[in-house]
Amino acid sequence: MTDHATIRSAILIGLAAAGALLPFQASAQGCEELWYQRNRIFKEAGYCFRTPRGIRTFGNAGCAYDDERDVPLSVRQRDAVAAIRETERLLGCRP
Repeated sequence: MTDHATIRSAILIGLAAAGALLPFQASAQGCEELWYQRNRIFKEAGYCFRTPRGIRTFGNAGCAYDDERDVPLSVRQRDAVAAIRETERLLGCRP
């Protein structure tokens, strides 16, 4: 079953891709959700976070990959990460 945050993120991605959102329309909550969804994909695949925010949110227990490029993601996961990053860029979200 899909959770509400995932649905909201998918809607934001679709709206941004369609040019229906301007950067000033992005709420901090929308950017926060996109950040969380993107990094959740990496956490589930074993990424070791380096930033205080990432460590605080996800922790590093059980992590195995220090470099994002080494994380074994499926094509679907890589596509999702790319779409989220593009949406973050279009919305003017801070890294």
